[in-house]
Amino acid sequence: MEKKSVVNEAQQIQLAIQLITLGARLQLLESQTTLSRERLIKLYKELKGVSPPKGMLPFSTDWFLTWQPNIHSSMFLNIYNFMREHTDVNGITAVIKAYQLYLDETGTEDPETAVLSLTRAWTLVRFVESKMLKLQACSCCGGHFVVNVYDLNQHFACSLCHVPSRAGKTKKTREMAAA
Repeated sequence: MEKKSVVNEAQQIQLAIQLITLGARLQLLESQTTLSRERLIKLYKELKGVSPPKGMLPFSTDWFLTWQPNIHSSMFLNIYNFMREHTDVNGITAVIKAYQLYLDETGTEDPETAVLSLTRAWTLVRFVESKMLKLQACSCCGGHFVVNVYDLNQHFACSLCHVPSRAGKTKKTREMAAA
């Protein structure tokens, strides 16, 4: 019996390492592993060289519905749903694998620079499972995008087919254009 708990603990540590490497926040680590908070903080400090960020996770669906985050969230969620439908992967393993594919598809080498963080991807899955968000087919291109369940989505046009007038006009792009 003791050997099984050692193996399980080793698996939990490997899962925590994988999650931390992908940029998971402490709350995500606590909810998906059986390791103590103290152990997770030590592990985080060992891997990242800094303490984990403090503060609560965002609890709003609004971020997923804005222009650029919506495109990235939709890409991740489509990958996640495909994996769930066509493989036997589920739970946090499905989130991790879908997130890794998302990073590959966006060409993002460092998860910290990705538009969609692992913690937000995990939160997105939770919002979809709790029926706060869903995927809706675009009436123009047919792609499936994240929308609010309670919005009127009968003639939904995605943010790629109907680009907002301010899309991409960030301070960073203005500074790059001026240089």
